[in-house]
Amino acid sequence: MKTDWTPSSWRNKPISQQPTYPDPTKVAHIEQQLHKNPPLVLIDEIKQLRQQLAKVSIGEAFLLQGGDCAESFAEFSADNVEATCKLILQMAVVLTFSGSCPIVKVARLAGQYAKPRSVDTETIDGIELPSYRGDIINDIEFNEQARIPDPNRLTQAYHQAAITLNLLRAFTKGGLGDLRQVHQWNMAFVKDSPLGERYQDLADRIDQSLNFMAACGVGVNRASIRETTLYTSHESLLLNFEETLTRQDHLTGKWYDCSAHMVWVGYRTQQLDQAHIEFVRGLHNPIGIKAGPTIEADDLLRLLETLNPNNDLGRMTIIVRMGADKIGDKLPPLIQAVEREGQQVIWSCDPMHGNTVKTNYGYKTRSFDRILAEVRDFFAIHDAAGTYPGGLHCEMTGQNVTECIGGAQAITEKGLAAKYITRCDPRLNAAQGLELSFLVSEFLKKSIRKRQSV
Repeated sequence: MKTDWTPSSWRNKPISQQPTYPDPTKVAHIEQQLHKNPPLVLIDEIKQLRQQLAKVSIGEAFLLQGGDCAESFAEFSADNVEATCKLILQMAVVLTFSGSCPIVKVARLAGQYAKPRSVDTETIDGIELPSYRGDIINDIEFNEQARIPDPNRLTQAYHQAAITLNLLRAFTKGGLGDLRQVHQWNMAFVKDSPLGERYQDLADRIDQSLNFMAACGVGVNRASIRETTLYTSHESLLLNFEETLTRQDHLTGKWYDCSAHMVWVGYRTQQLDQAHIEFVRGLHNPIGIKAGPTIEADDLLRLLETLNPNNDLGRMTIIVRMGADKIGDKLPPLIQAVEREGQQVIWSCDPMHGNTVKTNYGYKTRSFDRILAEVRDFFAIHDAAGTYPGGLHCEMTGQNVTECIGGAQAITEKGLAAKYITRCDPRLNAAQGLELSFLVSEFLKKSIRKRQSV
């Protein structure tokens, strides 16, 4: 880290995707209050995630990252948090068994309140208003007052994040993370799924393994069976909020963004000379970089050199979001460049963002088939390159929404209207997310076996 970095040095750089508040004095006052608040996550927890991700970097674990596209104040409830937590744990069990490797679980929760937008305004029935930028900034209701950026939402986001984290810790340490309980949920999915027979074999083998452990006296009181750890992450987008929760480790002098365990820089804000890269380069959290179809290899290498000059394990995750029709051409040159320079990174597949389309019914959606196709190609490309496909990053929810078409449920374009409630981008529902994990588990198993045979 360069000595000229401070948690506020980003304020001297050009910046995009930020709101214009009508009263800067009020914003400053709220920022000062948030600076005094306790951190949302602990520095020791962030360090633990770095250690876990270091194992992913060398192919000894796999990263599962998922959750809401944009968390909502209005729809916040313990039931919704529990449902998404439950889905992540279910998916992790399937992937753990197939890959025979630890799954590092990172949720897009407790902080995913801000969203980048393609345009600054939107027009409906001839009325033009500022775009909705996430509940931490303004309201989704389409009226002039609702779209005014409100700094009080910074405080509301902090408190909701704190409650969400409390719930996640309670769920994962208080019984929801029990391995046998999680597997029983999977069994219910297998039973009800139209593709139940396809998944039955894997479910049976998991059940046999758990029964064997129980017969041997393993699993009753072991914390590793009854509990688990779920880390949190979000896009580092609204930098004044991120700065207020940045804390210094008094033992090492290093700085950490304690709003989440991991943060990433999105596709629209990763210019080297601008504020978002300036901010995250001084942090010691794990950092993600979204790699879209227009990123060039040289630009990616410069980002890695800036954000990870010491080439530390567990520091950098490249979140690939190309689209099913582009990943075959666009990803191999990036892998070749990173390998040539010896950069230590985690390669993670985001099969959601590059596959968004708008239907004739006016809904943004994503095709499950295209999502699966991008994941399949992601694993195949790494297999050909001899590199490790280390992660999966999905926008998903534990609720029974109808936002992505296809999957075993066979949701149609017309069927999207049944429960389309996303604040921004379409999410996989619980059944689709678990179905994807069963399918991805086969790719992961082949990849792990090939690496072990080398």
